[in-house]
Parts: sequence; C-alpha cells; structure tokens
Amino acid sequence: MIIGLLASYVGPKYFAQIGKSEVTVAKAQIEGLGKALDTYRLDLDAIPGLKKDLRAFARSGRPINANKWNGPYLNKDVPLDPWGHPYQYRNPGSPGRDDIISYGKDGQPGGSGENADITN
Repeated sequence: MIIGLLASYVGPKYFAQIGKSEVTVAKAQIEGLGKALDTYRLDLDAIPGLKKDLRAFARSGRPINANKWNGPYLNKDVPLDPWGHPYQYRNPGSPGRDDIISYGKDGQPGGSGENADITN
C-alpha cells in the first residue's frame, strides 16, 4: 500500500519531467538546424531550395557554381523530433526568417502543453 501511494505521488511528477525534457530537446534541435541554415545563407547569400524538406538540406552537396560553399552544413541526417515526427520547414516563414517547426507530441498544428508547436 505504501509503495502504491508513493508511486501515485511520484509517477505524475516523473512523467511531467520527461515531457519537459522532450520540449527542451526539440528546442535545441531546432536551434541547431536554424544555425546550419543561417551559415548556409551567409556563405552563399541564398537560401536552400528545400520545399518543406530539411532532409534535402542534410543530403545536399556543393551546389553548382557555389564558390563560397563551405559545407556540408549538417554532419548527420536531420533527426526526427523527440516524438518521432519530422520537423517542418517553411520558407518564407515568419517575416524575415525561415520557420523550423515541431508540432509537438500529437504531431498536429496548434495545441497546448506537450502538444504545443515549437518553432525557432
């Protein structure tokens, strides 16, 4: 009975912390992807033509006639977000930038808590 009471108290707090750490990981991954895109943009004075697919950016080699190319800009393939969904890419996104988005735990736009969208 005592173990059951402890589990009922500790369990929800433990799982809430897991949710917070997944959000933190998603934010860190989005920041890293954003920095790689910014570096590409600074080197080539252009944005990569990705059409919503960041994986193409990870696999892209030196563009034709790109003398200032200093890539590859990602050493690995683009990871899935912590909930197993692909990151979304929008260009143009918010005014003056690209948007890299995780739709959270539910994988759907909008939501709150762990289901909230996470963006750069």
